[in-house]
Amino acid sequence: MNEIEYKQFYDKVGKMNGWDFSHVKCISEGLQWNFAKEVITRSKTSDLLLDIGTGGGESILPIADSVLLLTGIDRSEQMIRTAIENANRSGKSNVRFLQMDAEKLDFPREFFDMITCRHSNFSAKEAAKVLVKGGIFITQQVSEDDKLNLKEAFGRGQAWGTTAGKLREQYLTELKEAGFTDIQSFDFDVTEYYQTVEDLVFLLTHTPIIPSFGENEHDYRILYQFVLENQTNKGIKTNAARFVITARL
Repeated sequence: MNEIEYKQFYDKVGKMNGWDFSHVKCISEGLQWNFAKEVITRSKTSDLLLDIGTGGGESILPIADSVLLLTGIDRSEQMIRTAIENANRSGKSNVRFLQMDAEKLDFPREFFDMITCRHSNFSAKEAAKVLVKGGIFITQQVSEDDKLNLKEAFGRGQAWGTTAGKLREQYLTELKEAGFTDIQSFDFDVTEYYQTVEDLVFLLTHTPIIPSFGENEHDYRILYQFVLENQTNKGIKTNAARFVITARL
């Protein structure tokens, strides 16, 4: 997908669902890193927190009670609309959601105590601009070898053909150049078992893992063969590969 196609896709998914996959039945095995739990552990009730690429706010709303003010931004207007609806339903009064590009953060300098970013692009320089000295930055990103057997089956996919670790090295370099210190990173890769074909189809139609999935009838024939080859007694097997970076300014 190009930039315009990504925006159209995110707006479409934001209007339909946000990033809510809570009803998708999937069993995960292996070392896992709990994003919300780690952010809560590192935050204080006096903190101002900025979440970049917040989507529908699903992953960040549970953190709201642990900080003074939570501000989520996303470039997709529809995602922000969904996030506001989710916030209203949650009854949390210390949450704000704004449409904004991560490449141009329109906030006062040294305003936030913590910045988080989950599965979304960010600008290290912009983050450094609005983070207080000594502030914490935490990001979890999708690695290039995520859903590797699915991408191999389709012959295309998100970051398909890109060397594993390239994005992590890029972000590590950018954070260092922006003035961040105590930069730490690690990878984790868990095995996933989707319980039904419908669960897997929902994932593929609401994420850019396989771009334009389902627009060609041939995609479903490929998926059918993939399920036959990867069905186990635990479910349909694939993987979730991620990397995490934490840093201080």
